[in-house]
Amino acid sequence: MTKADLVAKISDKLGIEKGDVQATVETFMEEVKSSLEGGDNVYLRGFGSFIIKTRAEKTGRNISKNTTIKIPAHNIPAFKPAKVFLEGVKSNVEVN
Repeated sequence: MTKADLVAKISDKLGIEKGDVQATVETFMEEVKSSLEGGDNVYLRGFGSFIIKTRAEKTGRNISKNTTIKIPAHNIPAFKPAKVFLEGVKSNVEVN
């Protein structure tokens, strides 16, 4: 599902114009991004959490030059689904 598909589905379900739904979805994503960039996690009860994960420093390989490189510790955004959400996916989606 793409963002456009999501906007269309929400618009159809709620009877709201697509432009208004598009603005709402965009604003939601901007706020989540802004919170994470500011160091704050976002918790949506029953859905999941957008969190900041810290990756430790590690050694990597540049295979084209056959050298080792240091990859510094860094933070990445991540999504952790709520238990209810996770169980729903496990029970309703077939394993390929």
